[in-house]
Formats: sequence, structure tokens, C-alpha cells
Amino acid sequence: MQYQSKLPNVKTTIFTIMSKLAKEHNAINLSQGFPDFDSDPKLIELVSKAMTTGYNQYAPMPGVFSLRTQIANKFSRLYNVTYHPETEITITAGATQAIFTIIAAFINKGDEVIIFKPAYDCYEPAIELHKGVPVCVQLEAPHYNVDWQKVKQLIGPKTKMIIINTPHNPCGIVWSKEDMLALENLVRDTNIIVLSDEVYEHIIFDGKQHQSLCLFPHLKERSFVVASFGKTFHNTGWKIGYCTAPAELMQEFRKVHQFNVFCVNHPMQIAFAKYLKEPNHYLELNSYYQQKRDFFLKAIENSRFKFTPSGGTYFQLLDYSGINDENDVSFAKRLVKEHQIASIPISSFTVDNFDQKMLRFCFAKKKETLEKAAAILCKI
Repeated sequence: MQYQSKLPNVKTTIFTIMSKLAKEHNAINLSQGFPDFDSDPKLIELVSKAMTTGYNQYAPMPGVFSLRTQIANKFSRLYNVTYHPETEITITAGATQAIFTIIAAFINKGDEVIIFKPAYDCYEPAIELHKGVPVCVQLEAPHYNVDWQKVKQLIGPKTKMIIINTPHNPCGIVWSKEDMLALENLVRDTNIIVLSDEVYEHIIFDGKQHQSLCLFPHLKERSFVVASFGKTFHNTGWKIGYCTAPAELMQEFRKVHQFNVFCVNHPMQIAFAKYLKEPNHYLELNSYYQQKRDFFLKAIENSRFKFTPSGGTYFQLLDYSGINDENDVSFAKRLVKEHQIASIPISSFTVDNFDQKMLRFCFAKKKETLEKAAAILCKI
């Protein structure tokens, strides 16, 4: 049978490749971004109770209303902004589904979408699948600052969307208030939609504040904010997330959402609705993960790797340019095979696989896992 691929350039993701290698070589897997510890037993108990009390059929298409109400309360509490739970919040099957659905709802053939690279790898394929054109802005290691004058020059009549990600995966940077104001100034009085991937909003370090897009009125009125319960509550396999947007944008989102997944896991939504009533369940994450970051960096401070401490997320970039000038994909694979430790090469997320000698390590791991990983890195 003959057919034409709609994504001819898409290959097996680097996450799959590195995790497969890690398993084959019995390596410590700091490549994929998930914890090696369990969710809160209280949350698991709430899911179990929801199952045994009858919440096992289809949930409402936009999501359980009590959960959407708790999300609205969270935005009000943290950011002093309003999203109406009926018309401006939708529960999704993870953040990736939300991102895909936003792009599907708004991107047409020839529309340009500006993205900042390194970028999480789900953005470009979704744009290309809907015949949009990714317009990539390459950021420079180690600080990955945005040149807003360069971004301004890329905006034209075909620019339909800008995708941002803060705290940033894979780089661990956190956008500043000045960054958000610069973005707001660029899109003011345009028809550009902004998609803000904020799945690590509760994992920010060193006293920094998350500059959510919703804090900036001229951004909020044209934008989606995407979030993830999986990243926040240590259960990435549950694939539950949500997005917020003004009602007129959310109406278009739901037109696609209802035929994409229609609705999301019902008992888990019931559980999250109850669990979110206690804000400390997410407000304590900053200090929790900063302790892990600091422990990991202290343990490798005598290694030959260089680093700038991650500003957010549970990822840390390590610069190996002082060790060798080997291609980062090749070096990452060799670390698995020869040293039994897995990471992610950052060139997999850059323009034309631009190699800046950076590897990403996930520190959302138990103390003993980090200790073993650090011991290996210090010997390289």
C-alpha cells in the first residue's frame, strides 16, 4: 500500500531512544521527565474512592465542574485573575493534548507560528500536521535569553501564534516580568494568539516568582495557559491537564476537543477537585524540588561538568564542553553504554540540531538515585 506521510521528517523521539538504551544497559535513567517516587497516598485514595462510589462513566466534555471551579479559585488566589469555570477552563488529557488541540483549532495552511528553541518536541509536529509554518528563534546557551528585537523582526502578516514555555523545558530558565512585558508589547493590537506552556508553574527556585501570562491583561485577552497535574502531583502517567482562555477562544478549542478526546478520566477529576482544596499540595513544591536540585548540584560540584543552577522545572543542564567536543547525541549514548547513566542531548530540541554541548538531567528522583548518578558523573 502506498501513502504519503503527513510528518515525513518525524522519527522516534529522543526520549524513547534514551530510555530504551537505559533499560538495555541497566543505566540510571535521568533522561525522561518523571519522578521515581509515588504520588501522595491521599490522592490515590481519593481516586479509588471516586471509582468505588460510581464515577466511572463519561465525564462532562469540558471537565467536572467542581474541578474547574477549584482551578478558577487557584488562579484567583495566586494571580488575582478571573477565569470563569463554565466557559474559560477545560480539562484535558494532559498538557500535550491541550497544546495539540489549540494548534488544531487555530492554525491553517501557511500560518506562521513562532517558537523558541530549544523547544519541547511536541510543538513543531503539531504545527506541521496542520500545514502551519514553524518560525524558530534559536536561544543561546548557557542563559537562553530572548532577543526581543529579533522576535519583532520575525513577526509579519502571516504570524498567527507565538508559543512560549516558562519555566522552560529543557533549559530550566524562568522568564522574567520584563520578558512578558516585551511579549505583551509585541502582540498588542495584533490578531496573534499566544500559547503559554506553564506546566512547571509550581516548580520555581531561589525566591523567583512565576510570571504567568495571565498576569498581563493584554496577553491574557488573547492567550491560552496550559497546565499539568501530572507534573505537579508526581503522576505523569495519569495524563490529566487543563487549559484556560477567554471564552471566545475556548469555544473554538472545545469544538476540536470534543472530537479529539471528548472527555477525560472521570474518577481522577473527582479526586483532583477535592485535593486542590488544600493549596499546600502545590505551594510546597518549590522548596521540595529546590532541595533536590541543590542536593544534586552539591554532589557534582567537583565533577568536570559546568552548570548554571536551574531556575525552575525539575531539569538541570550540564555543560560537558570541558570534557570533550563530541557531538551531544553521541556523548549521551556513550554515557549510557559505558557509564550507565542516561540523559537527554539538547541538540534534539534546537534549530538544525545545533549542538551547544549540553545534556539535560532530571532530578525528580529519590535521594539514593541522585547519589548514585552523581557518583558516576564525578568519575567522568
